[in-house]
Amino acid sequence: MNTYSKNPAAIAKLTPEQYRVTQQSATERPGTGEYLDNKAPGIYVDIVSGEPLFASSDKFESGCGWPSFTRPIEPANVNELRDGTHGMIRTEVRSAHGDSHLGHVFPDGPRDRGGLRYCINSASLRFVHRDDMQAEGYEDYLNQVEDVQ
Repeated sequence: MNTYSKNPAAIAKLTPEQYRVTQQSATERPGTGEYLDNKAPGIYVDIVSGEPLFASSDKFESGCGWPSFTRPIEPANVNELRDGTHGMIRTEVRSAHGDSHLGHVFPDGPRDRGGLRYCINSASLRFVHRDDMQAEGYEDYLNQVEDVQ
């Protein structure tokens, strides 16, 4: 049974920037995110619900100013919605259970890894290092975590 959901207690603990991004669908300034240059092995989870979203092995340097991933670690935890704001058509990415705004997905990722670029706000994520995954209940994802390529 899935235990992830929108967590009012977690929302109350968000920083103003985390709240703005996850709850008001804002975007952090490019190049400012905590996880942009993170190369440690582990997984990225929704800061509100804790649901697993992305693995370090799927992270890549895109040059866009935000952490980028080729695919979600658990596709069922990521919803893709049409976003027509700011005069452009994009695909918004939200966590399925926490309903946090994560970022957007674009079709310009590495072709040899599926061609997608999940452009994700650090403010919507919490990083769980590989060494802490079992203790935090994410041991099912250990086989998907490798060093960043």
